[in-house]
Amino acid sequence: PSSAPPRVDADTLVLGIETSCDDTGAAVVTGDGRVLGEALASQVEIHERWGGVVPNLARDAHERAIDAVVAEALRRAGIDDPSRLSAVAVTVGPGLTMCLRVGVVAAQELSAKHALPIVPVHHMEAHALVARLAAGTTRCRFPFLALLVSGGHNQARSILSTLLILARGIGNYVILGSTLDDALGEAYDKTARLLGLNVGGGGGPALEALAREGDDASYKFPVPLRRRKDCDFSYAGLKTAVRLAIERDLGVGGEEDAATRRTRANIAASFQRVAVTHLTERTSRAVEWANDLLDDGETLSCVVVAGGVASNAVVRERLSEVASRCALPLVTPPPRWCVDNGVMVAWAGVERLALGLSEAPCTEAQVAASPSSANRRDVPTFPRWPLGERDDRATGHVKSAKTARIAAPLT
Repeated sequence: PSSAPPRVDADTLVLGIETSCDDTGAAVVTGDGRVLGEALASQVEIHERWGGVVPNLARDAHERAIDAVVAEALRRAGIDDPSRLSAVAVTVGPGLTMCLRVGVVAAQELSAKHALPIVPVHHMEAHALVARLAAGTTRCRFPFLALLVSGGHNQARSILSTLLILARGIGNYVILGSTLDDALGEAYDKTARLLGLNVGGGGGPALEALAREGDDASYKFPVPLRRRKDCDFSYAGLKTAVRLAIERDLGVGGEEDAATRRTRANIAASFQRVAVTHLTERTSRAVEWANDLLDDGETLSCVVVAGGVASNAVVRERLSEVASRCALPLVTPPPRWCVDNGVMVAWAGVERLALGLSEAPCTEAQVAASPSSANRRDVPTFPRWPLGERDDRATGHVKSAKTARIAAPLT
């Protein structure tokens, strides 16, 4: 980190770069929270036929898109000379290693060419902090409770893709609950495919649209983990119950008629009701747990809901009810900032830069040196990187996660 925090104000310009999975994002944000320009290249069409993200295809798509996406963000920000930037922030984890490297290499090249500090960013911290950009740092001040419901489409991210955290400050988080098996985004995606939906625009939006046509009380799917009085999440059992209902009542193939359409909509609506009920029950308990951890005189400022699934209207409505019962405002970023994007990385970069949490600029010689050279300098990536330490009451564990090569928590 830098020896002394730099001055961060309205003249500060931070470029954010995001390539952790299947979206290539870049944005320029000022120190006082104005988004000057943003650009995003999605890979939905590339991965749709495979039913999930294919790492090497994702990397190749990032490599094809990164220069144009960064250039477009700078153009929209009115920055014709990147040396005007104050720093470049880049996601270094968690995510797919080969995808993270594309963003890091781009950041290092910009750093070397224009003498820019580099701000390494945790992907999930960026999802949490973008709420402070959207709502303002007064309304969304520390401490706050955050529910981060990012997509769960790869193993590197899935252990971190549904999180309940107490956010005490930049880099200071307590994990109150997390995914034990399937993440919510993964459950939405897989259920949408089981229902035969076109998931080109994402399984979540497709299922949400179909659910509007259905009766959410028509199927009595079990709410997960009701006997466990903690804040962890599990969607594997619900997904299995839905699959069995589809096999029993819809079978495989065949043309769709009005009755079949109604059955599919009823299953979608019932799945969504139970999935979101699970979210609300865990979030309600997390508010209680978070309050127990606060120091005398501290109060939660709000409940933040961020990440890809946070763009779901039903999720927002039900969690707004939870926040209201707890006498707390609900803060949700705009939908375009809920998916992976450059804005959240740039803003996390602003917040970390203000604390001096940046790396000195690379030199062109360091970037050009061979990997085996002692002169080589690389910003490390952390594909498996917990956001913080778990609360003592959060005794659950991730059944499918390999513990090897997990980096130390950010906190």
